[in-house]
Amino acid sequence: MSDVVDAHVESFVWTRVAGYDLGRRHGAGAMRGCFYSQADLPRMVEAGMTGAVLSVATNPFRSKGRRTAILVRNLERLQTAVQSSGERVSLVTDRAGYDRARAAGRFACFVALQGGNALGAPEDLARLPGALVSRITLVHLTASPLGSPSAPSSRPAGGLTSEGKALVEAMNASRILVDLAHISPRGFWDALSVHDRDQPAIVSHTGVRGVHDMWRNVDDRQIRAVADLGGVVGIMFHAGFLGERFWSGRAEAIVRHVEYVIDVAGEDAVAIGSDFDGLIVGPRDLRTVSELAVLVQRMLDRGFSSERVGKVLGANYLNVVSRIRP
Repeated sequence: MSDVVDAHVESFVWTRVAGYDLGRRHGAGAMRGCFYSQADLPRMVEAGMTGAVLSVATNPFRSKGRRTAILVRNLERLQTAVQSSGERVSLVTDRAGYDRARAAGRFACFVALQGGNALGAPEDLARLPGALVSRITLVHLTASPLGSPSAPSSRPAGGLTSEGKALVEAMNASRILVDLAHISPRGFWDALSVHDRDQPAIVSHTGVRGVHDMWRNVDDRQIRAVADLGGVVGIMFHAGFLGERFWSGRAEAIVRHVEYVIDVAGEDAVAIGSDFDGLIVGPRDLRTVSELAVLVQRMLDRGFSSERVGKVLGANYLNVVSRIRP
């Protein structure tokens, strides 16, 4: 059985906003799998997944003095939600922890922070519980003291500030994976200018401009830069970023983006980062995690070998984890 690890799942935001129970098997919801109710722990396990990276998204309007304390409380709440789920689930922080969970027949949850401005300052990394956060997306949807996102509302987009660069350096020192999803092109290169060349960086959930040229996606030069560091580009499932119509896209679009990364940087440089429950609308044949087998079949239909499929589904992301946190 292949390792199947989704590099970016946003379901915890609905726990915070609406009390969504990660440990209960939900249906597709009133919107039939659009925007929310796309994933939970039981459905991820049933879909054959062996792990996922659960994200804690930043509230950009929170005052700076309260950010780190509230982040710690949210991390504790996520731990409780996972540990009390009733599923055979382990919270893991490194590759050895993942392998132990897998050997015990347990689902492995990594934890990520989306929006480094949830920290009051880079030195607040030391206040996070037990090295629980294994990855941080530097910026999210809005500009922050760290830098600018790629969103059209932030144009003309700036780069990474001195505080943002200090956070990259602090993350490298703490062996926390730097995630360059959402960041402006200028900020992307600013981050890599101070990044430790011996550690990988990733883009956890994105599309690629070579297939669909739009603001949210990364270009060939960015793909190669991530690959040169031994990182991966995670392809997200949002139809609009894939170049598909919201209501009629097909999972083949995901495979086109995956294949493009392979053509540019090799088959070790790509992963899946669905962004399930991140207000996305997936292809109509892959609206929720329960349809994940559709993606596997589409890759096989495209002529992917079983080894290549396994790399895309999880092996490549786990290799990155092995490099930064063995």
